[in-house]
Amino acid sequence: MQQKILLVDDDPDILEFISYNVRQEGYEIQTADNGIKALEILKSYKPDLIILDVMMPEMDGIETCQEIRKNQEFNDIIITFLTARAEDYSQIAGFDAGADDYITKPIRPKLLISKIKSLLRRKDVENIEIEPTVSTNLIIDKEKFIVFKDNEEIILPKKEFEILSLLVSKPDRVFTREEIYEKIWGENIFVGDRTIDVHIRKIRQKIGEDTIKTIKGVGYKYQI
Repeated sequence: MQQKILLVDDDPDILEFISYNVRQEGYEIQTADNGIKALEILKSYKPDLIILDVMMPEMDGIETCQEIRKNQEFNDIIITFLTARAEDYSQIAGFDAGADDYITKPIRPKLLISKIKSLLRRKDVENIEIEPTVSTNLIIDKEKFIVFKDNEEIILPKKEFEILSLLVSKPDRVFTREEIYEKIWGENIFVGDRTIDVHIRKIRQKIGEDTIKTIKGVGYKYQI
């Protein structure tokens, strides 16, 4: 089955250029020139990957990503931002909104295709393990992307869900920052140094400040 991509950008040249290159690789693709149209397309077209421009009229990429991540039906869709803005704060805002990765302009076709293949491979791996993880008063259902704490449902964006699932998989075991980056974002993906801290802070806000312990200079662990 063809893997499906949704490309969202207000630049017609970018839409044409990327569409041509991904079709050459055998992917199915649909396009939208703003976030509002993208959300409309999602109602009938569930892609495996969304490539989303940050700076767009009407609804920018950050807002669009946030709206997509509010819907659990779309939680397993990989989202990567496409932007000329490489500043650290922009990347943090993107990851905070629920993005999985960044592709920077100007776009090089070989690098673009390599990144797409890497992201879609990661999705295939993520879908293998679906048994719920149970740890004390926390239940993590990896198939439905649902977390229950004390029988209360908690909604987490995709990256927060993945980080929590990783830490809970081995309670009291310290995961280094490097391990978390590699397992959650992939070894060939670069993200800003503060990205993990932002995600951990938000997880704590939702499941309790004392659930994840910081090991200074090393990483994090989920403590029972």
